[in-house]
Amino acid sequence: MSKKEPRFKKIYSDGAFGSNEIWVDTQTGVNYLWHVAGYAGGLTPLLNRDGTPVVSRLPIKDEE
Repeated sequence: MSKKEPRFKKIYSDGAFGSNEIWVDTQTGVNYLWHVAGYAGGLTPLLNRDGTPVVSRLPIKDEE
């Protein structure tokens, strides 16, 4: 059985009291911002200045 790649991959994480993370959809390349503080959280696509989604090149490479 081959190991299936996860649909989303975390590429950035920052924050002390709250947390900001950037996740990339490994099938479409669309970037999402995940923010969590306390018991609340939210997910939204990252947008360019012109309103189009930020898209990463695929495949996403692991950080070394």
